[in-house]
Amino acid sequence: MSDIILHHYDTSPFSEKVRVMLGVKALPWRSVIQPVIMPKPELIPLTGGYRRIPVMQIGADVYCDTQVILAELEARYPRPPVVRGADWAVNLWADRLFFQITVAVVFGETADDVPAAFIADREKLSGRPFDLAAMKAVAGPMRAQWRAHAAWIERGLASNDFLGGSTPSLADIAAYMNVWWLGRAAPEAARVLLDGLTKTLGWRERMKALGHGRREEMTGAEALRAAQAASPANPPPNDAHDPSRLACGAEVVVRADDYGRDPVAGRLVAVNAERIVIARDAGELDLVHVHFPRAGYGLAAA
Repeated sequence: MSDIILHHYDTSPFSEKVRVMLGVKALPWRSVIQPVIMPKPELIPLTGGYRRIPVMQIGADVYCDTQVILAELEARYPRPPVVRGADWAVNLWADRLFFQITVAVVFGETADDVPAAFIADREKLSGRPFDLAAMKAVAGPMRAQWRAHAAWIERGLASNDFLGGSTPSLADIAAYMNVWWLGRAAPEAARVLLDGLTKTLGWRERMKALGHGRREEMTGAEALRAAQAASPANPPPNDAHDPSRLACGAEVVVRADDYGRDPVAGRLVAVNAERIVIARDAGELDLVHVHFPRAGYGLAAA
């Protein structure tokens, strides 16, 4: 089996979700550090235009968005099991609602230190102004909202070590991303907002102790060569009743429905309720399959 290659950077909150999943499953993986902002010349050839971080690569299969990355890791490495019950709904809450509150708190606290190049990059990514003044203005109300969401974690822990019970679940990994990022980016705000949430503080330490699996560094050039040397794995089943009504082999475009909506074009390999897979003839890399989640991504004829 080809190595797990994670394209990420160390301060990325969404990358932390994947790193913790790798820790829970005690997996070996190769780390390719990508730039925080564009250009990303050793990532875009793999994805066909998708620029968000993280991206997971296994041979010539490329996985975009943590939703599909975590699902693939759970499918390939089912022990110990991590996904259970309504975890994907909790994941959506953590990725969207809780994360947007965390963004406002983090940048409200750090606005004076944000580089101009980062602001310009994130404006292009989101398609709207990255308004630090507005974030500073709403920092107070957003801090109150952040603590309210953290209190859900506190109640969810009850008498258990983890939200999933006695062992960590996807719900834990998803919620932890926001707690971890606030603690890393704005530690004083995290200290104040978590004060008195004793179960959450203990849980945070247990999550940290899970580690990140067995990490080994790799260059972007080496990752590109790994894709070139491999062939895509067999795709997941196709749902002929998918509402898109697009046939396998059709030329299609995939794009996220929230931000980072750069279109990725290719031939449809499979679509079902969980995943979209397209094939791309990636120049010197030959054929790659690019995987996206179905939830949160649009699929249309090219």
